[in-house]
This record gives sequence, structure tokens and C-alpha cells, in this order.
Amino acid sequence: MKLLLVGVGRLKSGPERELVARYAERCAGGGRKIGLTAFDLREIDESRARRPDDRKAEEAQALRALLPAGARVICLDERGRTMDSEAFAARIGEWRDAAAPTCAVVIGGPDGLDPEFCTRADLVLAFGALTWPHQLVRVLAAEQLFRAMTILSGHPYHRV
Repeated sequence: MKLLLVGVGRLKSGPERELVARYAERCAGGGRKIGLTAFDLREIDESRARRPDDRKAEEAQALRALLPAGARVICLDERGRTMDSEAFAARIGEWRDAAAPTCAVVIGGPDGLDPEFCTRADLVLAFGALTWPHQLVRVLAAEQLFRAMTILSGHPYHRV
């Protein structure tokens, strides 16, 4: 199963992009042994529509176009549910074991994700009640995907 991190807006050069790239490399290196075959980052430009609802709808359409058929979709949204890293890893492991081709973590832009897009997701997840900059959310999501891979492989990176 491929891991896909999809975001609205583009990460500029800097520490956030470097951290995402570092976690992607780590996932790619260790994931193959446990059936996680790739880690890819895809980005779309923010919509230029005037109204927030129109921006979210346009971005949702562009996001859908980036998702492969059969992908399991995790939307990151402040109104989503919280779960610990073990439960997150277990969910990814279930999807992998059910032969899902892709697990895609989707991060919205400044206005968030379109509510209809989120209702079609397999999981709507929050990294707590705080609002995070989308650049940091990408780092957090990449790290959690790496952590899930280490949990599934029995690697000691994750300690309880």
C-alpha cells in the first residue's frame, strides 16, 4: 500500500519541507518490508475564489483528482476525532491487510477542507483542539505516518 500526503498550498524550501522529506525517506526505506511500498507528497495551489466556500469546493475538486481509485482517505480537520498513535497505526495496518492500494492523508488550506469532501473520507482526524499552521501539520502527518510504519514493523522508535 502506498502512503500519500496531499496538501493545499505548496511548502517552500525550508525546515518544514526538509522534515517532511526526511520522514518520507524513512518511510520508503522501512516500509517495504511490511507492505508500505511508497511515500509520496502531492500539493495543489490554493484556490483564488473570493468566497471561502467556493475556495474549499474548488480545492476539493482538485484534491479528488489527485487521489487514486480505491484510496483510503484520512482528512485532517480540527473537528475530527482524536486517536493515539497505536490506533492510527492499527487502522493503516487494517487497510494494508485489506489490500487498499493507497492511504492518503489530506490537509486543507487556510479555510480548511470542504465539508462534503470530509463526509466521504474514511477517517476524519484531528491533531488535538489547537489550530496548526498547514506547514507544521504536514510535518506532524509525515511523522505520524512514519511512526505508524515503525509500530507496524515492531521497530523501537515508538516507545510507550
